[in-house]
Amino acid sequence: MSRSFKLQNIPQLPPDPLFGLKARFTADNRSDKVDLGIGAYRDNNGKPWILPSVKLAENLIQNSNDYNHEYLPISGYESFTKSAAKVILGDNSRAINENRLISIQSLSGTGALHIVAKFLKDFYLLNDGTGEPPIIYLSKPTWANHIQIFEYMGLKVEFYPYWNNETKSLDLNGFLKSIELAPSGSVFLLHSTAHNPTGLDPKQDEWLKILNHLQKYNHLPLFDSAYQGFSSGSLSKDAWAVRTAVDDLQNLYTFPIIICQSFAKNVGMYGERVGAVHIILPRDTLPLPDLKLNNAILSQLSKIIRSELSNPPAYGAKIVSKILNTPQLFKQWEDDLITMSSRIMKMRKLLVDELILLKTPGDWSHIIEQQGMFSFTGLNVNQVKRLELQHGVYLVGSGRASIAGLNESNIKKVAKCIDEVVRFEY
Repeated sequence: MSRSFKLQNIPQLPPDPLFGLKARFTADNRSDKVDLGIGAYRDNNGKPWILPSVKLAENLIQNSNDYNHEYLPISGYESFTKSAAKVILGDNSRAINENRLISIQSLSGTGALHIVAKFLKDFYLLNDGTGEPPIIYLSKPTWANHIQIFEYMGLKVEFYPYWNNETKSLDLNGFLKSIELAPSGSVFLLHSTAHNPTGLDPKQDEWLKILNHLQKYNHLPLFDSAYQGFSSGSLSKDAWAVRTAVDDLQNLYTFPIIICQSFAKNVGMYGERVGAVHIILPRDTLPLPDLKLNNAILSQLSKIIRSELSNPPAYGAKIVSKILNTPQLFKQWEDDLITMSSRIMKMRKLLVDELILLKTPGDWSHIIEQQGMFSFTGLNVNQVKRLELQHGVYLVGSGRASIAGLNESNIKKVAKCIDEVVRFEY
């Protein structure tokens, strides 16, 4: 008996939608083309921006006496993971002080989600003897890779209402109803700030309703934190939902909380893949100071890391750690966050101002009300296709635009092109 690779056994998959979009943009010969697809920050000249804090950190690292490229421990660079936890949870977090936190380094946010998916499938099981893993509830819409990651790991994915396309606002009632109807012990993935792709976040009173509902119906919150500080320019403001869940609600109730943390956007570590997983245990689970459960969880997370990548990459983690642990660099980083978030906010306003000036049909105020890198513009598939083919303006098919791709040189063109495609169908 022989075996071979055959086409009928290995079907050709379509290109990844986002990177397929990038490939079409790159192949486009038009000099005035505009990339509003890829989720990466660009400066006002449309160029990648290395944060000043990163440049300073790299210089210090490369000129230190102990600079090397040795392996990290399986769990990662401890100086990084400890500091990363304080960034998302706060310096005085009860979870940290009470030793209810387990942290491990990951390959940015995607790697963190993959680790969590594997861990949940293996260990967050029903206690009825069936060993059934939880259902993962994702917002509709969500980042496309969320779906791929959890389905690839063999978990069942369901959706909760999030974006109301008619009102361009949060469907809070639909969200809460989904929490009520979900099987007890389900996992709800929450975007901690700068929801991708809509840019629409719950207000604080809405967050409280969501978090209290999750507790009431015994569900596990899984926060995806990819834009802390990048969204509003404030680390504490962008971590409000996470910190409220951990410090205010979890200490009153009894549910674990998981955080997948990325430093791709807020430190510009896109290609260095710097991230972390944080698991916070409820008070009643761990009789302090008995740390046996912490150690057991860390051992299983480490097994996943060891089997998939052996050891996490060191260079990016050392850069982020240096920034987080050096007061002058931390202050520079906070200034960098303000620089990036402020420019994006400015571009939102300028785009809406141009659309108003052009009297473009429709209400575009939602673009200003949204925050973070992306905007769910409300443009439909046909309008997005026409933008690309007729004007060389590239968006994701859902109408999601990366506001970071706008600058003072292209914003009038983009507004005029949006105006044209809207009027074409109007």
